[in-house]
Amino acid sequence: MTSAGLADLYREYIACLNRQDWDNLGNSVHDDVCYNGERIGLSGYRRMLERDFREIPDLQFHIELLVSEPPVIASRLAFDCTPVGTFLGVPVDGTRIRFSENVFYEFRDRQIVRVWSVIDKAAVETQMQSRIQDRTRGAGL
Repeated sequence: MTSAGLADLYREYIACLNRQDWDNLGNSVHDDVCYNGERIGLSGYRRMLERDFREIPDLQFHIELLVSEPPVIASRLAFDCTPVGTFLGVPVDGTRIRFSENVFYEFRDRQIVRVWSVIDKAAVETQMQSRIQDRTRGAGL
C-alpha cells in the first residue's frame, strides 16, 4: 500500500467515526484490534467510541496533522466540543473545551490492528482552571 492510499483509508475511517456509522466500523478496524497495548477487539473498540459519543454529544474528529508511512499512520486530531459530566477525570459539565490527541495506528490488510493514543489532558485541566479563575474574578472573590 502506498502512503497516499493508506492516508485515504485513514480519512475514510475518520469519516466513519464522525458519521457514527458503527455497522461499518469493521471495514476499518480489525476484529482483534489492540488499543494502548490491550486487546479489546472490534466490539470493545466500538463500545469505547459509542461511550465517547454519549459523553461528548458534539464530538467530531478533525485531522490536524497526518503522516503516512505504511503500515503506520501518525495523526494529531483536534477537538472542539462540550463533554457532559467528567472528562478524563476533570469535571467539565458541558463546558466547551479544545484539546488534541496524538495517535498512531498500525494497519494490516487495510484494517487498523493497533492504536496508541495520548490525549492532551493538561489542555483540558488548564482551560477548566482558567474558567474557574475567571468566575472567581467575576464574582469579586
